[in-house]
Order: sequence, then structure tokens, then C-alpha cells
Amino acid sequence: MECREVLKRLREKRELTQEQLAERVMVTRQAVSRWESGETQPNTDTLKLLSKEFDVSINTLLGSPRQLYCQCCAMPLSEDEYISREPDGAFNEDYCKWCYADGAFAYASRDALLDYLVGHMPNPGQKTDAERREEYNAMLSQLKHWQS
Repeated sequence: MECREVLKRLREKRELTQEQLAERVMVTRQAVSRWESGETQPNTDTLKLLSKEFDVSINTLLGSPRQLYCQCCAMPLSEDEYISREPDGAFNEDYCKWCYADGAFAYASRDALLDYLVGHMPNPGQKTDAERREEYNAMLSQLKHWQS
């Protein structure tokens, strides 16, 4: 789904006119009309306002053009409900809600996350804990949060 379709669907779901939405995000009705026709897209600041207004991520507003992954644990963020939030309620599309919540990280160190993963993730290949820890560590080292 494209941005224009997402915006129109969200606006109609809330039973808002283009004029009402325009007032809420401080733009003209014509701007909303141009977004919904696909002529233009909202700028970054307006996307943030729309994200808050509709309680969806910016990625969702843009039609989910990219697959998001938690940059702490690598979990796919396929639904907005999995995405973390900042203390002000804004989405933080870099992390899942289990690794980052209310401005704080759940795992104080990579070792703490590795301990959790080895202890809680399925082990269909019956690998040893040391093998699993090594595989998880290699995966985590590629994520933004763990790169130094």
C-alpha cells in the first residue's frame, strides 16, 4: 500500500474530513488532498505529527517501504505494536518494545541479552549452549546497538 492510500484510509477510519486532518497537523486542506492523490508526500516534521495523530509508525505511514528489525535483538518489527516508544509516546523504529521502553534499554550488556536468548529461544537443531551463544553473538555484532 502506498503512502497516499494509507493516509486516506487512516483519515477515513477516524471519520475526519481533509479539513479536520489539516487543522490537526497544521497544514492546508489542499496539502492533505495532494498527499491523498499521490502528488506530494508529507515532510518529516508532518510525518511525525501524523504518526502521533494516528498512533502508527512513520514506516506504516509511508506504506511500509522497508522491513524494520530491532537493532538490539534483530526481531522483525512487522507490526507497529512491536515497535518501542520514547517517553513522550513517539515511536522509536530502531528497537522492539521488549529491548527498549520508556527511554531505557532492558539489557545492560550484550552478555545479558545473550544469556536471555540462549535460555529462552527454541533450539530445534539441538546445538550446545556455547554454539548457540556464538551464533547469536555473531548476529548481534551486526546490529547498530552493539557496534562500537
